Amino acid sequence: MSSSNITLIGAGVVGLTTALKIQELGHRVTIVAEYLPGDEKSIRYTSPWAGAHHVSFFGDEDPKQRDMDRETFRVMWEMSAGPAEACFMRIQQTEYYAEPKAAPNPLDVMPNFRYLEPSQLKAGAASGVEFETVTIDSPVYLLYLLTRFLQNGGQVKRASVQHISQLVSGGFLTSKPDALVVCAGIGARTLGGVEDRDVFPIRGQTVLIRAPWVNFGRTLSSVDGTWTYIIPRRSGDVILGGTKANDDWHPHPRPETTTDILERTLSICPELVPPEKLAELRRKGIDPKPEDLQPIILETGCGLRPGRKGGIRLERGLFQTIDGHSIPIVYNYGHGGYGYQSSWGSARIATDLLKEALA
Repeated sequence: MSSSNITLIGAGVVGLTTALKIQELGHRVTIVAEYLPGDEKSIRYTSPWAGAHHVSFFGDEDPKQRDMDRETFRVMWEMSAGPAEACFMRIQQTEYYAEPKAAPNPLDVMPNFRYLEPSQLKAGAASGVEFETVTIDSPVYLLYLLTRFLQNGGQVKRASVQHISQLVSGGFLTSKPDALVVCAGIGARTLGGVEDRDVFPIRGQTVLIRAPWVNFGRTLSSVDGTWTYIIPRRSGDVILGGTKANDDWHPHPRPETTTDILERTLSICPELVPPEKLAELRRKGIDPKPEDLQPIILETGCGLRPGRKGGIRLERGLFQTIDGHSIPIVYNYGHGGYGYQSSWGSARIATDLLKEALA
């Protein structure tokens, strides 16, 4: 296949990963995005807010998502012991479920997987499992992906795109692209020429604390679908969450939600409190409270996960230009809260679609 000029919209984890996979084919890739890794965090740029860890609950009922997730885990597990080691942390992960989970569990493919005994369950849990996985330091990892893309000869153009015709015509670039790849995340809802009304926000709020003594992950599901999670990072920071609110566009953290997150995470992990303080509280027979975490809070924040009715859009098509010509286009967006855990798998599929489109 001859080398082509490819323009890709979006510099989130899905966009950056897809751009790297396209470069493996020998194509020249230009990323066009309004926000880039290293920018000040914004509600308009979701990927830097993510936890993130690789925990997939997709099994045989959704084989496409399952395979994307497992492919991504294999890549990330390898990366976590290679040049990208600083972006990852290998941990022991415990998942507590509010309801009994029948075997087999989709996570039974993970390293050192096992089911928990009833005596090992936390209050509010009816079942649980334990295994090894990786956590991802999102801002660090995004910068790593961008650096790798640039080292491979990739180009970046910072721009706010109103309509994809602006890219097809070469309006932002020195030359017209041979194909277009759309990884616009939540922006796919309003991006002209795409305007996918099936895309909607799934708002997530988190708390970032400094707790290098926490080197394990814990998650507790509740009957109402809320997940409480503790995700440590290699840096010593720990992400606490979470929330899952569909069609909630509120751009700032809500104080009452922050308090709720702290209460929930402390209920399954009192070890979040600094060891000396926790020992003092235990001597007095006092349970840790949110105010005990205040001195180590670094940041509260929220992001808009790009949900989509019908799931991820992974398909190819043609875009008709104003002068009557057509250009191949590939879509890869709508990952909801699973962008990191399916990134490499979905990028490989998008790249295969691009090969078909260019052929």
